[in-house]
Amino acid sequence: MDLQLKDRVVFVAGASRGIGLGIVETLLEEGARVAIAARGAGKLEEERARLAAQYGEDRLWARAGDLRETKTLEEMVDAIESEFGPLWGAVANVGLHPCPPGFDVDDDTWTGGMQQNLDSAFRLARTCLRKMEPRGEGALLMISSIAGMAAMGSPLTYGTAKAAMNHLVQELARITGPSGVRINAIAPGNIIFPGGAWQERVEGERGAVWQKWIKREVPLQRFGTPEEIGSAAAFLLSERASFMTGAIVPVDGGQTRQS
Repeated sequence: MDLQLKDRVVFVAGASRGIGLGIVETLLEEGARVAIAARGAGKLEEERARLAAQYGEDRLWARAGDLRETKTLEEMVDAIESEFGPLWGAVANVGLHPCPPGFDVDDDTWTGGMQQNLDSAFRLARTCLRKMEPRGEGALLMISSIAGMAAMGSPLTYGTAKAAMNHLVQELARITGPSGVRINAIAPGNIIFPGGAWQERVEGERGAVWQKWIKREVPLQRFGTPEEIGSAAAFLLSERASFMTGAIVPVDGGQTRQS
């Protein structure tokens, strides 16, 4: 299936590892031109150079910065549009923040978790929509989590922020639908990749316990991969998903139990 993403410009935040990097690689395989951003300059440049050697220097644009900050996002998007091309799509993929278990979460941790997992997504969407909506086309994608679809015992800030993100997607979809801009979210399940939390768990002392848990809780009895999230993301960003907006799509091996 041709996703018709050839030469479309897509901005991916949190692009230097894990799910973000999986999305970038899939988009490049589909012929898109990808603007990548992350906080760590070293890792970002390492991945940019690797991908540029494979797909071509002209297929990539990169800049490091704190993607929770409005000023940083606005400067990046302005630079992408002037140096690389008009945005077709954007992926909000900034997440995770340390949070202790239980309810006794201090104010700074609560605020930090919301800024990392929710505010960053809204600010990216707002910045990109200012460019897309007047043109009457484009697609936004937010990376949520199955932790935002049901109470699963995740850290309080994380699940709460992702649930709010899901609502944000649906509200924005109603606002932007008449202009032709679509907004959806993917809710990944347990995704494993080098350096990620799941990789650390399965390589730790309780690795066998976690593997048993996955087989019990996930009907497909395995972890997902960044590439599998990338495939779903590319579809939702493409014209092939032209009648999808406001959707929260679980990609979780069947773990989410819908009533």
